[in-house]
Amino acid sequence: MIARAALLGVVGLCTVVIAAPPAGAVARLAAAPRSLRDAADPLVPTEWWRADVHIDTLTPPGPGVPVTIVDSGVSFGHSEFVGRPNLIALNSQEPAPLGGVHGTAVASVVGAPVNGIGVVGIYPTAVIRTFDASLGDGTRLPATDIAAGIRAAAQAGRSVINLSLGSAQPDAGIDAAIAQAVRLGSLVVAASGNSGQEGSPPSYPAVDEHVFTVGATDQTDQPASFSSRSDSVDIAAPGVGIEVATALDNSWAPEDGTSFSSPMVAGAAAWLWTVRPDLNADQVAQILRKSARDVSTPGYDTATGYGILDLTAALAAPTPRSDTAEPNDNAATALTVTSQLRPSGKSSGRVDRFEDPRDVLKVWLPGKKRFVVNAASSPGVNLVLNEGGIATPDRVASSTKKGVTTTLSFQNRKAGRWAYLVVTPFMGSRNSEYTASIAVK
Repeated sequence: MIARAALLGVVGLCTVVIAAPPAGAVARLAAAPRSLRDAADPLVPTEWWRADVHIDTLTPPGPGVPVTIVDSGVSFGHSEFVGRPNLIALNSQEPAPLGGVHGTAVASVVGAPVNGIGVVGIYPTAVIRTFDASLGDGTRLPATDIAAGIRAAAQAGRSVINLSLGSAQPDAGIDAAIAQAVRLGSLVVAASGNSGQEGSPPSYPAVDEHVFTVGATDQTDQPASFSSRSDSVDIAAPGVGIEVATALDNSWAPEDGTSFSSPMVAGAAAWLWTVRPDLNADQVAQILRKSARDVSTPGYDTATGYGILDLTAALAAPTPRSDTAEPNDNAATALTVTSQLRPSGKSSGRVDRFEDPRDVLKVWLPGKKRFVVNAASSPGVNLVLNEGGIATPDRVASSTKKGVTTTLSFQNRKAGRWAYLVVTPFMGSRNSEYTASIAVK
């Protein structure tokens, strides 16, 4: 077991539990599709999760959008990775004495290749980038190094960034790095945590805004008992009895943990993005949510989110509305929609109470004119017009008509000036897509 670090300012790896082979594995193997049983890599028949997330009949694409793993580093000398194309170190990998164990396991779930040994990852031809953020014996990760890894990933170009780690305390540096990654076009995926049996205390960065959070399920499609519950969970993926590569003795072992559910989703996201390159990160995330296979409690629930990853359904899903301006949560990052030279305008987006609780739009209030906003949305949004930004707002107007059509009207009796239009989900709803049309009368 890799213990969760408890030092202040240090983020620990999500707990890894060595597990016995899943009960009934032999029977399931006998019933498995021939394409799965006859795969060249000998441990593929134990990878029950392949059929569960509906990839067992799919042919993966070639290398495309990378998966960046910020973790304890990858053992490039493991038999699963020796000579593997497109395995890229973003910094020095220092897997001694235990460093590399967790990162190597996570990497194998993403992209262990078809090479005649061991396992096959969810996206075996993926480009994998790895940043070693471990300290000392490899089981502790300083927040500063995690933030550096996220920044390095963001600056290397858009990718799916996997964070199979968590802390009981938020960290401003990690939050800023995540915001930068989102701004530069990457999708950040994080494990929900393994504290489901301890009351599911908040785990950061899993509960942070703009992070795609993944819980764990078992062989019966039920939430794993250890998987942390929260309103931030987006979807779930198998996390029990997952055969992974281990750097301890150059072998493989079945393990439990949301640490392995998260890279499963990260690899699937990269696959989806590779075959549908016109999507942006937000659209990839939204497709994964909408195409997930609903399990456990009907509808959204805090254990499995919108359901279990279903890559077949995701690949065929329609393209959702784009929300390209993220993060635009405050005055400093506000999207400018109107100006002195362009007093009317339109902006579309998506808001979510837990993932993206507000969109902030910078607007120009022409002097001696009426400023009118009509927002068409489903199921509805609230509109507030502020002059002082978000931290110290000076509200001058708010929605009067609410519902699928929301209206805000403000008569500016002063000179022209800048203001901020804040869009939030309608009370009682979790999320909403909207188009806000601004006019001056």
